[in-house]
Amino acid sequence: MHLTDEHDLIRSTIRSFAEREIKPIAGELDEKEEFSAKLAKRMGEMGLFGTTVSEEYGGHGLDYLSYIIAVEELARVDGSQAATVAAHNSLGVGPLYYFGTEEQKRKYLPKLCTGGALWAFGLTEPDAGSDSQSSRTTAELKGGEWVINGAKIFITNGSAEITAGISVQAVTGRKGEKKELSTILVESGTPGFTAKTMHGKLMWRGSNTSELYFNDCRVPEANLLGTCGDGSKISLSALDSGRLAIAAMGLGLAQGAFEMALKYSKERSQFGRPISKFQAIAFKLVDMAVKIEAARNMLYNACWLKDTGKPFGKEAAMSKLYCSEIAKEVADEAVQVHGGYGLMKEFAVERFYRDQRLLQIGEGTSEIQRLVISRHLGI
Repeated sequence: MHLTDEHDLIRSTIRSFAEREIKPIAGELDEKEEFSAKLAKRMGEMGLFGTTVSEEYGGHGLDYLSYIIAVEELARVDGSQAATVAAHNSLGVGPLYYFGTEEQKRKYLPKLCTGGALWAFGLTEPDAGSDSQSSRTTAELKGGEWVINGAKIFITNGSAEITAGISVQAVTGRKGEKKELSTILVESGTPGFTAKTMHGKLMWRGSNTSELYFNDCRVPEANLLGTCGDGSKISLSALDSGRLAIAAMGLGLAQGAFEMALKYSKERSQFGRPISKFQAIAFKLVDMAVKIEAARNMLYNACWLKDTGKPFGKEAAMSKLYCSEIAKEVADEAVQVHGGYGLMKEFAVERFYRDQRLLQIGEGTSEIQRLVISRHLGI
């Protein structure tokens, strides 16, 4: 797919930033399992927050492909920082921008587009993952306020020190046997709302992941996002766009792992010559390159569909499925090329091998992507 000069400039700018400011500390943040508010703010200053939001609300007004290229370049260096940006833009800012009232957008978006604050999306619950319709968190309208009770889990950016709030999917009523799901905005610090950072993660250890608890948490009636019953519509819209960002993370991770393997294969010698000269290794590298090229074209085509206003749900699911699966395959082979060194933390490929594992789970498992695609195919 042909890219514009602007796309190329975005890639080179973000790549330079990631190499200069993220790469030197990525390993340390991973080891300490530490979220860096300072780095998040720097990414905001670089224009990585509110990328596709119009300038009217403090955004940068770029197309979706530009945003995806930026996420790809972050993931090429560090999945944790890419996750922070992807979750904030696709799941945090996106629903506010597309479904918020004028008052809500002017109140929240300017700060969220500059790096001054993060916003999260509360969908997953302990007993409601792939089946989001099983949400048990409730919101009851009483005296002009929503009273929220329930819990969420595995929420990216939910408890970071710069998180300004969260969009919460909750059951607001029933229509017969069917739950009425709605989305409500809850600001950090609201009485009855508690956010707890989760530790002990295998991957994305430099990003913020949280458990959220709501105990008679009261917010104004005006904090409803969209209208009552729009919850599934909002979450599915966010997930469609979010799948493209997760795909970009898989693509970027695969690119980074491939480059590490290629570099190492040219430096490591066995039997008197670089291992890259052995067909067994050379063919691994070739297969990686081919898969990455195919993944990039698939993802960029899905972005083109979105940017031109065409249906892109099927292609988003395909891209998320393929790019995450390719990330797994490339990271695995990259470790194999490194041999025993690939299992040591001093080599970044070890971190990449761990980080890729969530990509087949987060924002819809690979199994769910296949289900979504099968429905598009009329199966």
